[in-house]
Amino acid sequence: MSTPTAAIRTQLMANPEYQRLSEQHAHYAALLDQLTAKHYLTEQEQIEETRLKKLKLRLKDEMAVLAHKSGSA
Repeated sequence: MSTPTAAIRTQLMANPEYQRLSEQHAHYAALLDQLTAKHYLTEQEQIEETRLKKLKLRLKDEMAVLAHKSGSA
C-alpha cells in the first residue's frame, strides 16, 4: 500500500474516527513499550503483550481501510 499524499493525510487527520483510532493505537503502543522495557514478563504480562499487539494490529487495519476510502473518494 502506498503512502497517502499530504492532502489525504490532512483529510484523514480531520476525520474523528481516524483520530480516535490513531490515539488508541498510540495508547496501546505506549503500554507495549512499558512491557517490552521489562527484562522479564510474568505469564499474565505475556498474555497482555499478545493482547495489545493484536489490538494494535486491528486498529492499524481499520486505519488502513479509512485511508484507502479517503484515497479513492
